[in-house]
Amino acid sequence: MRKQIASMKPVSKQKVEFLSGVMTQKDEIAPAYINLMNPKYIEIDNNYYSTLIIVNYFREQTELILKSIIDTNINLNISIFYEKQDTYKTIRDLTYHIGNVGVDLKTNSQNRQDIDIAAFTYNDAKYIRKEMQVNNEELYFLYIYITTFSSDIKDLEYLLNKLEGILQSKGMQTRRAYFRQEQAFLSSLPIMHNSPDLKPAAKRNVLTSGLVATYPFISSAIFDEEGIFIGTNIYNNSLVFLDRYNSQKYKNANMCIFGTSGAGKSFYTKLLILRNRLIGIEQYVIDPDREYGGLCNAVNGTLLKLGPSSNTYINVFDIRQESIEEESGYLANKISKLIGFFNLIFGNLDEEEKAILEEKLIQLYQEKGITFDDSTLYKKEENKVILKPIFKNTYDMPILEEFYELLGREQKTKKFQIKLIPFVKGSLKFFNHYTNIELTNQLIVADVYELGEENLKYGMYLFIDLFWDKIKKDRTQKKAIYLDEIWRLIGVTSNKEVASFIYKIFKTIRKYGGSSVAITQDISDLFSLESGTYGKSILNNSEIKTFFSLEEENIKVLEQYTNLSEKEKVEIKSLKRGESLMFIGGEHILTKIESANFEQEIIQGDYKS
Repeated sequence: MRKQIASMKPVSKQKVEFLSGVMTQKDEIAPAYINLMNPKYIEIDNNYYSTLIIVNYFREQTELILKSIIDTNINLNISIFYEKQDTYKTIRDLTYHIGNVGVDLKTNSQNRQDIDIAAFTYNDAKYIRKEMQVNNEELYFLYIYITTFSSDIKDLEYLLNKLEGILQSKGMQTRRAYFRQEQAFLSSLPIMHNSPDLKPAAKRNVLTSGLVATYPFISSAIFDEEGIFIGTNIYNNSLVFLDRYNSQKYKNANMCIFGTSGAGKSFYTKLLILRNRLIGIEQYVIDPDREYGGLCNAVNGTLLKLGPSSNTYINVFDIRQESIEEESGYLANKISKLIGFFNLIFGNLDEEEKAILEEKLIQLYQEKGITFDDSTLYKKEENKVILKPIFKNTYDMPILEEFYELLGREQKTKKFQIKLIPFVKGSLKFFNHYTNIELTNQLIVADVYELGEENLKYGMYLFIDLFWDKIKKDRTQKKAIYLDEIWRLIGVTSNKEVASFIYKIFKTIRKYGGSSVAITQDISDLFSLESGTYGKSILNNSEIKTFFSLEEENIKVLEQYTNLSEKEKVEIKSLKRGESLMFIGGEHILTKIESANFEQEIIQGDYKS
């Protein structure tokens, strides 16, 4: 009882004064001031707000009515209210109205000046009643308010005029909420308040099927919860966050990046590499133009160089433990890749030449004790306790010089041996070495610039083979392979075997947790081999496509293989540096690539650690 009495004591004056000085959550979000003196707008904390009421619409709407303004970059708050009407009462009232107007039309049709309007409402009422009775439609009252705002009064007027023009072009009549700006502002807040002062002006009826036209969530936007930041939507400034490894949302993580020189595709690719590096994704880059070395060094990646001045080597005959394919054994899989590699060297081989070459490759590996029996790829290493079988390493494999000598043993293969002379004894003899590198870094850049224009494809193929084996090693690890100037491997200067290998990577990398990224500026060359079959296949197997500015000729080529609209073709041609049209799943988004200053410094080589 004593406790109850104590609790009833009045709060002291000092405590009341103290509590009056405490900031509440309401105080945190409340504005510092509100000015309601002007009937044309409401002023809140140096921002001016004005509202448009949509008072009428086209009778028939064939598209989403708000799409034209949502896709703009105007500051907007849109409120839509739907009030469902009682079906029984509505049908009863409609029937009463139809009966009355019907009688008037029959008896007074010759004398009434507004006969057309009466007939109009009569037919509308019959139509609504029929839809409700036969097709189970519901009747709603619809209210739409659009509030725009700016820190400048002149800019506010400009935005209002622009909105009115856009809405009127789509068949919507508007009225400014003069002398009702406070009510309109409150109706635009997310507090579910539809002011009675506004309802008479805004109210229009609509059936259930018509509600679809008012659907507001149609802005092209990508905001993947675990994605990396790409940039901003050019139309509405929404942020674009992309998680291309989200298998529930995207069919695959593959990408195509196309654009002319200087359009921004290399910067964008480097930005992807940099941001993916931070979240621990394994990345392998084929660099034919020596563009990625600075980025690689800045983030402590591994830079490999293949060329006359390099001291890192890869043995093209290596069979790696992770290279096994599901449909074939180690040696069978390796021989199919070697046929593709030597096809680049020897030119397009016919079926007889391929058979001869395969015979010699089988013989070459047999001389090293390796056959189609996968167990021959293991050797036993003595341990203090047990004999443990381990996979053979590069020094247990043949090298180019041994293959060169084997080809010289018979007259029918002498022509192949002659073409290998540069690779064994000449300017390309750096191909004739055992592998001397261990690759454990999560970012590896393969620099093949020193190979020159003619020999570039050999180095690119060699590294792709190496990286593909590493990609298959751990299916749980996210990884990506970037193929810059991919047209060299699937274009007219390549061949079907090599192109098939590249296409296979794009088709199957998904199941290894990987992403293939095709980068090129020569789109016409990309589709030049086999009438564009391989280029088209890679494009179709890329869920994400990024088009930077392109020339008219390349746009025409691209048009044949994608569903570009006429508007999008014009947009691609007029894109500025750093702007792109992105196809992400079913979304087509104009995106401005955004980066921080320190990211630009790293990418452009000005970064100092």
